[in-house]
Amino acid sequence: MQHLDQDIPDLPSATLADDAVEEAVEVAVEAAAEVRPPSRPGLSPSRANDFLQCPQLFRFRVIDRLPEPPSSAAARGTLVHAVLEHLFDLPAPERTLAAAHALLPEQWATLLERSPAIGELFADPAELAEWLTSAEALLATYFTLEDPTRIQPRERELLVSTELDEDGPQLRGIIDRVDVAPNGWVRVVDYKTGRSPRAGFESSALFQMRFYAYVIWRTRGVLPKRLQLEYLGDGVILTHEPTEAEMATVEARVRSIWGGIEDAARSGDWRPRTSKLCDWCSFKALCPAFGGTPPEIPEGAVERSIGVVPAA
Repeated sequence: MQHLDQDIPDLPSATLADDAVEEAVEVAVEAAAEVRPPSRPGLSPSRANDFLQCPQLFRFRVIDRLPEPPSSAAARGTLVHAVLEHLFDLPAPERTLAAAHALLPEQWATLLERSPAIGELFADPAELAEWLTSAEALLATYFTLEDPTRIQPRERELLVSTELDEDGPQLRGIIDRVDVAPNGWVRVVDYKTGRSPRAGFESSALFQMRFYAYVIWRTRGVLPKRLQLEYLGDGVILTHEPTEAEMATVEARVRSIWGGIEDAARSGDWRPRTSKLCDWCSFKALCPAFGGTPPEIPEGAVERSIGVVPAA
């Protein structure tokens, strides 16, 4: 479930920083998902946004499953998420900023053990120290947004999934934190290590949260009372209270997106959609919009990933 966040102030949706982190989370989701036959493909908020952003990007990630190079920004987001997850292992009174900073070396070692290539991103100890300091700053911002000594999460890093319908995809994702109040109200919390979106550009981030609310509603019969995005890049909290009517809209949108994916899979038309985000795409050299040549799609890859057989 990989940040250029300090350098790109005006992207139209979620920052590239958080896009990278969500891509890392997506890898974790796919690793955790059960092996599915071709007729049971999966769809997460990240993959839905990939298709809306650029069908060619969706193809590279989902059909071709091309690897993407590690980045220090992505690793920082993953590290901060891990620290915030494990912070709540401590007794409530001990959840201090000093304790969060003390967790960094252990979680960095765990991350490095899992992904040794990340260590190659730092040419010398000074670069690593500066990078860890930037992670400490993000954690410090978290403590300005809420007091973890007053919170007892019901779930952390929660894998959720549901079937859209008998023939549809498995909707899935990993939620950073789920809180349940004494009166039963549910709050879904997601940490973002980039900056909050500009006014009018919140739709991408809120789509992710509404998607999670829909899956929880379908699987548990309880509609979350609040969806909460915590932006550590600039210390902003974005909240939303979903409604059942809104869940119908989410379902219709997911069905529309999946219908577009199925159409592209049948026709083989994964045409790229260019934007300013292309400059940071890992696959730009392979993209036909920039003179590149995509690889041949592996035999059976479309059916395995989407559940449909391409037209002859």
